[in-house]
Amino acid sequence: MVKYLCLCFSLKGLSRIQIAVDGPAGAGKSTIAKILAEKLGFLYIDSGAMYRAITYLALENGVSCEDEEALSKIALETEIDFVITKTGEQLVICNGQDVTALIRDPQINEKVSLVSQHPGVRQALVKKQQALAKRRDVVMDGRDIGTVVLPKADCKIFLTASLAERARRRHLELREKGYLQEYDTIKTELERRDKLDEGREVGPLSIASDAVVIDTTGISLGDVVLTIMRIYEQKMG
Repeated sequence: MVKYLCLCFSLKGLSRIQIAVDGPAGAGKSTIAKILAEKLGFLYIDSGAMYRAITYLALENGVSCEDEEALSKIALETEIDFVITKTGEQLVICNGQDVTALIRDPQINEKVSLVSQHPGVRQALVKKQQALAKRRDVVMDGRDIGTVVLPKADCKIFLTASLAERARRRHLELREKGYLQEYDTIKTELERRDKLDEGREVGPLSIASDAVVIDTTGISLGDVVLTIMRIYEQKMG
């Protein structure tokens, strides 16, 4: 693997390698993108965490999720970064505050799609995401990474899974974090988010023409990662 990585860098010269991972909520994007980044020694950028951070700040400051002007101002002025600790944990830092756990609250889940649909918010955060990708080799996940944020990414993956499977995963994830939500409630919320994400005018959830689609329903995490690694190797070879 070390020899392979060295080959990639020599081929790319001084340019940065970009891997885009898109897909709907609960498709496994974050977990898989994080593992890929660790294996390749790249920076993992969770674009969804950036929208969650803006949603968190809005709720904390009593800003309506319908107020595009106020939300866009927050997105423009907020500093968001991703920091890896000595133990390998990646933190989301918002204006100097660690909000990693705070932005995973179910209340944020309910509001983030409303915030992310505003063109002003998306424009501000897309610029921040692109700036981060210029600094390091990255694996970035989201809903419009391969189509809008990194349209020239070296490797584009679109992960999907059945609604039932995505709801099951989210239910388990929230339960492990101490949040007790009914499976049916989560399923309904995911379905609502899908419609909002697919229907928004700016940066909708869509599959890039050059992306490889992987349905993760019933497939182990390890097998999905191996599949993407093979696709990456083919793209870079």
